[in-house]
Amino acid sequence: MNRSIVFSAFVLGAIAGCMGGAPHPAAGPAPAPPVTAETGPLGSPFADPREGPNALTYPLVLDAGDVRYGATVQYARIPTIGELNDLRQTPLVQRLVISLPAWPSGYDPIQPLEQLSQDYVTTVILPGYPPSRQAADAWNLLSVPIRLIVVVNDAPTSAMQTTDLNNLRALERVVAQMDEPARVGFEHLQRPLSFRVLRE
Repeated sequence: MNRSIVFSAFVLGAIAGCMGGAPHPAAGPAPAPPVTAETGPLGSPFADPREGPNALTYPLVLDAGDVRYGATVQYARIPTIGELNDLRQTPLVQRLVISLPAWPSGYDPIQPLEQLSQDYVTTVILPGYPPSRQAADAWNLLSVPIRLIVVVNDAPTSAMQTTDLNNLRALERVVAQMDEPARVGFEHLQRPLSFRVLRE
C-alpha cells in the first residue's frame, strides 16, 4: 500500500478520534466576567485597545477642521528619540497621538519629546489629575508645541488640582468621564471642558 495513503488514513483517524472525544460545548451563553476595578462601570481609562470603543489606549482623535491627507501614528508610551527620528522618514505622517497610562513624574521621562518634528500635530492624552506639581510643571518645560488632553473621572477635589490644570500652557481640553455630566466642581477651570459618558 502506498505510504502516503497509509499516512493520510492515520492522520484522518487521529483527527476523528480527537473530535469524537472532545466535550460538547455547554448550552447557553458564557457567564459574564466579574466586575473589577479594571472592568468596572467606567472601565479602565487606558485599557487594552481590543476591548472596544471604551478604551483610550489607542483613541481615535478626529479634528473636523483638519482636512489634510495623511496618517496618524499612535503610541501608548513616550516614543524614544530613535523612534521620533524614524518618524521623520515615514511618509504621510500628519499627526502623532501619545496616550499615557500615567503622568510622568517629571521632565526627564518626557525629554525625548524635544525631538518632535513640527511638521505634524502632536496630541498627548493623560489620565486623571497631575499627581504632583513637578509632574504638571514638566510639560511647561517642553520647548516644542504639543496639545494636551486630560481625561478625569470626577470633579477636582481641591483648588490645587484646578490650579495645576490651569497652569498647563499646552492643555487644550479636559474631558470628564462621568455617568451624569455636571459642571459642578469645574467652575474655576480655565480650559474647555467636555464630557464622556460610557454605555455598555
